[in-house]
Amino acid sequence: MFGSIILFLSVYVATFLTLAYGEAAVGLPYPQAAALFAAIVATAFTVRVAEGGRWRVGLLVPPKIAATDFLLGVAFASALVLIADALVLASSSLRHVRGAGLPGLELVAVFIPAAVHEEIAFRGYVFQKLRAWNRGAAIGMTSALFGALHYNNRGITAIAMLNLFLAGVLLALAYERFERLWFPIGIHLAWNLLSGPILGYGVSGYVARATLFRTAGSGPAWITGGLFGIEGSVWMAAVEAGGIFLLRGRLKRVQ
Repeated sequence: MFGSIILFLSVYVATFLTLAYGEAAVGLPYPQAAALFAAIVATAFTVRVAEGGRWRVGLLVPPKIAATDFLLGVAFASALVLIADALVLASSSLRHVRGAGLPGLELVAVFIPAAVHEEIAFRGYVFQKLRAWNRGAAIGMTSALFGALHYNNRGITAIAMLNLFLAGVLLALAYERFERLWFPIGIHLAWNLLSGPILGYGVSGYVARATLFRTAGSGPAWITGGLFGIEGSVWMAAVEAGGIFLLRGRLKRVQ
């Protein structure tokens, strides 16, 4: 088991570094597409070599099923983020005002590839391989790693680290719901787009160049999320816990 995980990680790192250096050489500013491509290549290579092509990661499903899962994820994430946003606004002087509009280039070059990449990397082959050994350990380990890799992000706090871990658990349970990746992809993408380009918060410390709305006013960082964005708010911890509770009640038994 661990040999195939090491193979995945080796191919992923080698592919990403090659592409990232190439992008830097020609002056491309965003590495998210390179990371997505690296995750796809590493998954395809590992499944072919280590699994004989017989492992089903949960991406190649009929379009109708993929679309249904994805839209369900969008609706689920939208409800959670809007509840957290309402709680932040109600408990601080923060408010939303009109912004400059959606950042078209960043949507395509940053937000979409980042969300898909992180789901393939954290809820794809490696998580699923660990899950076959121990589901609880797989959820805990990948969620901790998901949080740890954001450690140097702008505005990181203890609450933000907790929320990142909880987000990892929630997204892992979203995979568990259907054992496909399109539900967690829908959650992750809608979560990031609604938090950042639409509502105007930072997204794990990343601030879009333009947003449909922007935040004005102030409040304690533990309520508003501060520089990290709404994911640094204590209200987000409560909302994520609620989402985990809802998904946990629908867990399938491991066969």
